[in-house]
Amino acid sequence: MHDPAPSYTRRSFLGGLALGATWFSTPGAFAEELFRTPRQTEGPFYPDKLPLDTDNDLLIVNDSITPGVGTVTHLTGKILDANGNPLRNAVVEIWQCDNNGAYLHTRTGNAEKRDANFQGFGRFLTGATGEYYFRTIKPVPYPGRAPHIHFAVKAKGQDKFTTQCYVQGHPGNERDGIWKQLRDPKAREALTVDFAPIEGSRIGELAAKFNLVLGITPES
Repeated sequence: MHDPAPSYTRRSFLGGLALGATWFSTPGAFAEELFRTPRQTEGPFYPDKLPLDTDNDLLIVNDSITPGVGTVTHLTGKILDANGNPLRNAVVEIWQCDNNGAYLHTRTGNAEKRDANFQGFGRFLTGATGEYYFRTIKPVPYPGRAPHIHFAVKAKGQDKFTTQCYVQGHPGNERDGIWKQLRDPKAREALTVDFAPIEGSRIGELAAKFNLVLGITPES
């Protein structure tokens, strides 16, 4: 398992997330249910052969010293039930194309240009607060699709939940057939995330926060 870069540790990012979203942290604090995260298709490019390295740092594969190419992004969020309670022991998976538009899949487009230093897939197991963390790259467009990151959440006793998150303000969203299936503005807002510059980062790192609200009951 690889830890994030020393300057932006998992602990510091999750700590900042907690401070920035205190109202998510109090179970039972809601009079009404939260808006549930819309499901979206898994798509054709869930890895057909998982990498040997499946940790939450997609920029470094095994013990390589060469990172994947792309804009470094610290992706955080919480897995919550409809009442705002955190879901613990949920397995969060993400997968996305590399900076050249190639997936970790035998049928991907642009396979000859795939970045072997980009993991393309990662997993994280949530703790008591329901938080997850990934170090990855800002998603890029490829023919027919706006930039997006695929998500799957697996919780005990529940069907796998799949969705996708998109880049706020990207002009390709309005041309993306899957994004446009979201007719409700609230649904679009729920899946569209700000990839914001991190103040003081010398290499232009970004931070994105994507909370997922599922209609299930957390483990007791």
